Amino acid sequence: MIEVKVPELAESITEVTIVRWLKEAGDQVEQGEELVEIETDKVNMEIHAEGSGQLAEILQPAGSTVRVGDVIATLQNQGEASLSSSEKKATESPVVEAQVQQPSQPTVESSVVASPAARRLAREQQIPLERVKGLDPLGRIYKEDVKAGNKLHETRENPVIEKQLPSSPPVDNNAQAPSDRPIERIRMTKRRQTIANRLVFAQHSAAMLTTFNEVDMNEILKLRKRRGEAFLKEHDVKLGFMSFFTKAVVRALKEFPYVNAEIQGDEIILKKYYDIGIAVSTEEGLVVPVVRNADRLNFAEIEEKIKELAVKARSKKLQLSDLQGGTFTITNGGTFGSLLSTPIINAPQVGILGMHTIQWRPVALDEERMENRPMMYVALSYDHRIIDGKDAVSFLVKIKELLEDPEVLLLNG
Repeated sequence: MIEVKVPELAESITEVTIVRWLKEAGDQVEQGEELVEIETDKVNMEIHAEGSGQLAEILQPAGSTVRVGDVIATLQNQGEASLSSSEKKATESPVVEAQVQQPSQPTVESSVVASPAARRLAREQQIPLERVKGLDPLGRIYKEDVKAGNKLHETRENPVIEKQLPSSPPVDNNAQAPSDRPIERIRMTKRRQTIANRLVFAQHSAAMLTTFNEVDMNEILKLRKRRGEAFLKEHDVKLGFMSFFTKAVVRALKEFPYVNAEIQGDEIILKKYYDIGIAVSTEEGLVVPVVRNADRLNFAEIEEKIKELAVKARSKKLQLSDLQGGTFTITNGGTFGSLLSTPIINAPQVGILGMHTIQWRPVALDEERMENRPMMYVALSYDHRIIDGKDAVSFLVKIKELLEDPEVLLLNG
């Protein structure tokens, strides 16, 4: 009998949700064949069969939340006799049975939403997560909350402390709304919960500000019109806008290194490499795959990489390695028609550039002349803890100057 287990995915991932089974109990399965689709807080992926045989039993149905290492199904080797659940129990060793019946040590596993670091510390300190009060408005518990809660837990015999930690009344998820109007309850996916928590965390942990500017896209549009066909024929990929913006961002980051940094405790980590995250919208939510070493890529290589990552994101083929890291993010709300927005920092990064739709507007060329130009508003959200307003504004102005003179980017690209 072959056990199908949830594999180790990454240190930060301890739980996954089973999205759907690709095989049914009784189906024949070949080694390497896709068995089940799972969802992590970062990406959807498939678990493959490690051997051939018949899918004997599905232990965890679709929708279940399981932990890394859990057995979720069993495969029966060809020729192996099938045992019922009761027969399996009867053949189990009495020693194992006794081990199962032993009282377990107090644990901290619960339905409380907590970061992996918080769960690990809670296990080590034997602190029930239900007793920890966090500062996150969505209720997610972090390592710092557990540390603070440890002091309260150590003095749990103190009745005064007990009064400070009242248990929350149970939430009835099936409670009806105080109305006879039709509603629909939809369970948030693990990824959507993570997106929500990360965005709220970013807003509450960073001193986030946004500065705006506008870019005259006339020269880029003319250049794409002039060279686009030859570019496509030579490289088999279209010359889009993202390669121009990626190149401009890298040049600006080199001039303003604190925008390409992160905060760790009381230290600032300046990153000397340029892994640019490109936000991609999918049916399951926003993901940010990363273009590695963007400073070493030419326009065609950037466009090819972005196309590859976008296809993988929308076909649910992204790997965790495609999403990890990233030193700065670019998001394009203009794809959906957004004229202006304030993007939220992708923590632990300290800056994100927002692109928007191109709109033809009358622009004053000088005191006497007006002309319709293709204009785009751009926004830079930044962490004011380490980026001064002057540098943030200058960073965005630098991007504007580079995009309005794209020949410079081509010559240096």
